Amino acid sequence: MTAARKHTALPKAQILIEALPWLTRHNGKTVVIKFGGNAMIDEELKAAFAQDVVFLRQAGLKPVVVHGGGPQISAQLDKQGLVSEFKAGLRVTTPEAMDVVRMVLAGQVQRELVGLLNQHGPLAVGLTGEDAHTITATRHRPTIDGELVDIGRVGEITAIDTGAIQALLDDGRIPVVSSIARSADDNHVYNVNADTAAAALAAALGAETLMVLTDVEGLYEDWPNSDDVISRLTAGELEKLLPELSSGMVPKMQGCLHAVRNGVETARVLDGRVQHSILLEIFTDEGIGTMVVPDAQGES
Repeated sequence: MTAARKHTALPKAQILIEALPWLTRHNGKTVVIKFGGNAMIDEELKAAFAQDVVFLRQAGLKPVVVHGGGPQISAQLDKQGLVSEFKAGLRVTTPEAMDVVRMVLAGQVQRELVGLLNQHGPLAVGLTGEDAHTITATRHRPTIDGELVDIGRVGEITAIDTGAIQALLDDGRIPVVSSIARSADDNHVYNVNADTAAAALAAALGAETLMVLTDVEGLYEDWPNSDDVISRLTAGELEKLLPELSSGMVPKMQGCLHAVRNGVETARVLDGRVQHSILLEIFTDEGIGTMVVPDAQGES
């Protein structure tokens, strides 16, 4: 028996060595991850997500997690007899509903995620956009049939202050951010789309990468006629596609566009239903989702 054959764990060493160029490239870089979709409600996927984020941190990256909580919010509103109504793809948020949103995001989803991450060490710290003025918003009024519509406590981001998040990153912590914000106009608390919040934070932090977990494989080339995924496209190419996208993908892809147009090197939409999709995307050649790059990078 040769010496190599005796060492049955050798393939593991080879996999680690393959990751070396990626580890070197990403060392010290900030990556913002939007946590959502099935990954939020499936116990195995949640645990795998936490492992991935801690792995990034231990591998020398600086992960920041941003989350919403649509399914959990809907369940709690139902429990309290409050009706969920949607206009222009956004949840109409009354003051009563906003109380529920805040409670679910900061008191349930965030706490659970912080707990999962902290099984691996004293790493995660939860905060909301309200903390240290991290996210400031104003009331968002979408246009429906040419008219501005009031959908309640739904916010549009007006400012980002990265001070608290940067301090946590500098201290080796993993910030977990709930997508709610306070308004400078009326001092009310607003519900902010988590895709939009993650993109705004990625840009403000000068992150290397924005990763958005979804329940699809990526951006489809010709849905529903084909399930071929576009593996890479430039900001300009994405901008042309935006009007044709399904409503659920629009905030995700708009977020990716905003990120790469504002200094983030790559923005990626990943299938959160695949265990360890984050590690597959960052540390292998076989990217598994859709990557958006700035125009100059795509043209070179």
